[in-house]
Amino acid sequence: MIATVLISCRGDVAKKENNEEVKTAEGVVAEKTDSKKILFFGDSLTAGYGLDDVNDAFPALIQSTIDSLGLDYTIINSGVSGETSAGGKSRIGWVLKQKVDVFVLELGANDGLRGIPLIETKANLQSIIDTVKEKLPEATIILAGMELPPNMGPEYTSEFRTVFSDLASENELPFIPFILKDVGGVVELNQEDGIHPTVEGHKIVAKTVWDVLVKVVE
Repeated sequence: MIATVLISCRGDVAKKENNEEVKTAEGVVAEKTDSKKILFFGDSLTAGYGLDDVNDAFPALIQSTIDSLGLDYTIINSGVSGETSAGGKSRIGWVLKQKVDVFVLELGANDGLRGIPLIETKANLQSIIDTVKEKLPEATIILAGMELPPNMGPEYTSEFRTVFSDLASENELPFIPFILKDVGGVVELNQEDGIHPTVEGHKIVAKTVWDVLVKVVE
């Protein structure tokens, strides 16, 4: 069955805990199918921030790969630009009202850029993982790791990196060590802000994610 990407959002704008407005991935919700569901739960990277078309973001590119292989999966893009781990924790219950077979967790970068204490970030991510396990015990959870630019300081950036590897190890999760591998810090693959990937950058991100995801869906 050939499936299309579902856009999961609560309108064009969602409210964060601090009442700051954040943009969600925009698009037309596709007709429901009986295919298995892969949900990408993330921030602006998942949402495709800065792209003219959300279909150029890595979740949609992975859907194209899935379709080309004839695999019976539909991807749900639940990315919210500006999302922190605390924001993700607050909305996870709403998102999991739908059945999901694979849950890809891509959050934490905004925590790091804001210098949020790492103990809080780890606790929030663990809470999200625990909620998925409780509500969808049969679902496979994949954790995407993130790294910070060096200007955040060597100690903080090093400890930030280990938050993700520790969570993956402690929860025995399939792990993407650095979702922006070969993209982060590469000028020509990022938008003018130096943080969000271009269309070409998203193609590389899609491959990095697929290298782990394919072992689950096949």
